[in-house]
Amino acid sequence: MVRVAVIGGGPGGLYAAALLARQGHTVEVWERGEPEDTFGFGVVLSDETLGGIERADTEVYAALSAEFVRWEDIDIVHRGRMLTSGGHGFAALGRRRLLEILHERCAGLGVVLHFRTPAPPAQALAATYDLVVAADGVHSATREDGAAHFRPTVTGGRCRYIWLAADFPFEAFRFEIAETEHGVMQLHAYPYSADASTVIVEMREEVWRAAGLDLCDEAESAARCAKIFSEALRGRPLHGNRSAWTQFRTVVNERWSHGNTALLGDAAHTAHFSIGSGTKLAVEDALALAEAVGAETAAAAAARGAPDIPAALAAYEAARRPAVASTQRAAAASMRWFEEIAGYLGQPARQFAFNLLTRSRRVTHDNLRLRDERFTRAVERDFGCPDRHTPPMFTPFRLRGLTLRNRVVVSPMDMYSARDGNGTPGDFHLVHLGARALGGAGLVMTEMVCVSAQGRITPGCTGLYTAEQAAAWTRIADFVHTSAPGTALGVQLGHAGRKGSTRLMWEGMDDPLPKGNWPVVAASALPYRPGVSAVPRALTEADLAQVRSDFAAAAARAADCGFDLLELHCAHGYLLSGFLSPLTNHRTDAYGGDLENRLRFPLEVFDAVRAVWPEDRPMTVRLSAADWAPGGTTPQDAVDIAAAFAAHGADAIDVSTGQVVADEKPEYGRSYQTPYADRIRNALGVPVIAVGAISSWDDVNSLLLAGRADLCAVGRPHLYDPHWTLHAAADQSYEGPAAPWPAPYRAGSRKPPTGRG
Repeated sequence: MVRVAVIGGGPGGLYAAALLARQGHTVEVWERGEPEDTFGFGVVLSDETLGGIERADTEVYAALSAEFVRWEDIDIVHRGRMLTSGGHGFAALGRRRLLEILHERCAGLGVVLHFRTPAPPAQALAATYDLVVAADGVHSATREDGAAHFRPTVTGGRCRYIWLAADFPFEAFRFEIAETEHGVMQLHAYPYSADASTVIVEMREEVWRAAGLDLCDEAESAARCAKIFSEALRGRPLHGNRSAWTQFRTVVNERWSHGNTALLGDAAHTAHFSIGSGTKLAVEDALALAEAVGAETAAAAAARGAPDIPAALAAYEAARRPAVASTQRAAAASMRWFEEIAGYLGQPARQFAFNLLTRSRRVTHDNLRLRDERFTRAVERDFGCPDRHTPPMFTPFRLRGLTLRNRVVVSPMDMYSARDGNGTPGDFHLVHLGARALGGAGLVMTEMVCVSAQGRITPGCTGLYTAEQAAAWTRIADFVHTSAPGTALGVQLGHAGRKGSTRLMWEGMDDPLPKGNWPVVAASALPYRPGVSAVPRALTEADLAQVRSDFAAAAARAADCGFDLLELHCAHGYLLSGFLSPLTNHRTDAYGGDLENRLRFPLEVFDAVRAVWPEDRPMTVRLSAADWAPGGTTPQDAVDIAAAFAAHGADAIDVSTGQVVADEKPEYGRSYQTPYADRIRNALGVPVIAVGAISSWDDVNSLLLAGRADLCAVGRPHLYDPHWTLHAAADQSYEGPAAPWPAPYRAGSRKPPTGRG
């Protein structure tokens, strides 16, 4: 038997107490508030969470099921027009009723409940109890007292929000936007009982202050919000429950346990309310913690020893951390979407609704079509899908004089395989690019093709600075156009700058060559990896003129080779990117300083290339929209940079991030770079290519329909499967003109049976 102390009497702490008591352990709970005290009004639980509760404790599950209000629809009101999407499935109940059910269950299991009693410090409890569960919320004293070990990071959002309630049930989960004289405000509302609904009002901090809501008390805030959303509320009032305007705080901890003390729920992690996960995560934490403790105590009993509580807590964290991290990524995407909602209001109503529904990337095009096919088909028609059999990714897209037959791009991917180290592409490149062209993508991009020998990254990088190289590229372009008609071939031109003269990637990425080095140049004399990389020479006026000339000469050769599109590489810390970022450009002349000056040289190169590139062929620019490092390119900088290139004639912006400085800290995750493309597209109206961990055709369809991208560049999946696009068509039963199988391959256009099938 384990003696357990629980700090905090919220749903997570109470449910953990009940589950542990059910295993036969002695449990005490300390709650400093009243039994009925709670924040907010209603709570939403998913079917997944309810399934876990049912398996762990049928009595609690039965009590909850008897109370739930269930509904399937989401209503979205956009500029006076309501759109409804069905098939979602929600279950909610009042927070106070949830606490009552858990109080009753704990009492029935012998849990000692201390109300109106602050818990002793966790350190003191840890000395007298076998296990301490710290479920003391987002402002956890346990976490703060143990910060040196838990290593928390708490980040504030850009909005203010307030929890209120209405004394009638909404018919569905309702999102409504109010465009006021002060700015955009939004309402999130859902029913939680037969006669009540939770209503959350949210807006950017600056809107909140401009509206004077920062000066309002609870009653005034409720009255003002009821007036703003009077139509949604049918003229009825709102009321609070110790409600205050709050800034959401995202809590992340490097560790969730210390000795025999474990963090649970909001003390360990938070997820934005817009995906309804706070109570859900806490309850699932309780399930995982009880399971880990139960397994450890059973093993100890079998071995006739004492349970290893730290081992149980390590198992609890290992089981929960991946799911929590995934939820936090989804919640962060949802939170940022609402922070930037003003940028989406110009979208057509159905596209706006689809964008909102898929904002967290957990609901996708394919998933939404299963839930509500009629709604999804309407969004597809608005997008331009010619019929119900054509997925969004297989609609054509026009850039200048080039019409791409579908929206899939094979990303530029360095192959480091130029023959004899002289920058000339060989049979490998013919097969590599030819295979992907035969694989169905609308646009296949070369790797970064260097404009001079000095501009190479490695000895294996290709170039376009000699006649021999041009002849080899012509051979590849001819093969693509002859053997894969309808596939466009694009060339990406770049200069390595300070990241040049390094080993092949698999020999040591960004490591300098052991011999045979060439001098490297950059905007400023700053090495990429201090103490490791070569110190570059800062470019002089004469050097700048030579680089401009090198780019223009390579572009002229590319046009003669027959490339259909040219992309200027201004990302990933290479030469032109080095001018754009304040972290790598410390110049004091006309090419350094403010953003206008940092843009000067990349724009000069763009103009020089555009002047020799055929008028009817499009040009794109690849940017790093974030440096993932303090003091680097900001989101607004990225928009301004994109706007400058668009003003000079860029037909689309290829939006990547990072690789500018070696000490970057990217926020990796599914489609993690697409919000930057989204922001540029919706701020400027310029076409964008989205990149970054886009791995499924469902992701591509979702991004396109939501208006976050016009084209999607897919890299690693095309290395795994050169025919990724054709297989995406087959998986979606699409057989139209946007994804034709080459005649010799048509017999393989259906997935072969496996096993006995």
